[in-house]
Amino acid sequence: MLRADKVAQALKKEISNIIHYELKDPRLGFVTVTRVELTADLRYAKVFYSVLGIDEDYKKTKEALDSAMGFIRRLLAQRLRLRFAPEFVFKEDKSSEYSISIQKVLEEIKKEDEPKKGNRLPKR
Repeated sequence: MLRADKVAQALKKEISNIIHYELKDPRLGFVTVTRVELTADLRYAKVFYSVLGIDEDYKKTKEALDSAMGFIRRLLAQRLRLRFAPEFVFKEDKSSEYSISIQKVLEEIKKEDEPKKGNRLPKR
């Protein structure tokens, strides 16, 4: 399994570089490749990405990534010395937005639990 982890990290790095430096599609927003999951035979991969923005930004970015999939795969085959360039699909990763919303809820709870300045009891 160690080899699959190394290949997944290499794919993540290369796909991220290709998206940021070589794709010129105006539909691409601020995209971050969060992780890559590979099958054991290294033939198929799920590339998870996150976008800074609203749901419409996710939709436009998904369209741009799907249309550039062949270009990205060809560059991966040239750059990574693998027997087969894996076939991959792009999947939305909204875990960062979920963690931000949880953080906001926790901050609100903390504010509600703090005693008001005027309602403090005197120390004994």
